[in-house]
Amino acid sequence: MTTRVLLIGGTGLIGHLVDAALATRPDTIVTSLTRRQSSGADHVIDFEHLCAAPEATLQAVAPASADVAISCLGTTMRAARSQAAMFRVDHDYVLAFAIAAHALGARRFILVSSVGAGGPGFYLRTKGAIERDIRALGFSRVDILRPGMLLGHRAQARPMEAIGQRLATVLAPLMVGRLSAYGGIDAKTVAKAIAGLVEQTGDGCRMYDNADLRRIARQAASR
Repeated sequence: MTTRVLLIGGTGLIGHLVDAALATRPDTIVTSLTRRQSSGADHVIDFEHLCAAPEATLQAVAPASADVAISCLGTTMRAARSQAAMFRVDHDYVLAFAIAAHALGARRFILVSSVGAGGPGFYLRTKGAIERDIRALGFSRVDILRPGMLLGHRAQARPMEAIGQRLATVLAPLMVGRLSAYGGIDAKTVAKAIAGLVEQTGDGCRMYDNADLRRIARQAASR
């Protein structure tokens, strides 16, 4: 049985790994929607058009139906340069994509969020808002990933994040118990967990921290 997957954020740290992992599966068809061309398989769309007319914009480039939608899309304040611009990407673009995917028949949504989502600070409040609004759309199943500091090489340099990654590596032995959810996790592990979640069945809303993601990635690798 073929699984049709819609993906946004496929040029990012996690997204490109998810795209590559799913592309190797003969029973999975991935449609990667990007803001800029990264590979010949990408479908470049105008996300402002997507916000204005979600279903029509997605129908122009995506298959007639979908099973699973995945969002790995996200930006930083440094790249966005304002809170409004960051909210536009991390919330509005993701929500418009989810609305369109649901209209195309997707029953499941996988969202990469952040540890602490919904907590204090603009970034965490934004993550909490998109989690809430995705859950309200009526998907049969929503998987929300809340990884800690993401470790891995980005094509686009993020100096402060690079410093954070080095610090996370140094502090790793101290991140135990409840603190482990805030520690570093390899982007490859998160991507493997997402690929594993695509195969899972069952309804409801589930949330995953670092430990959950590592467990799902190990299970997916053993199959």
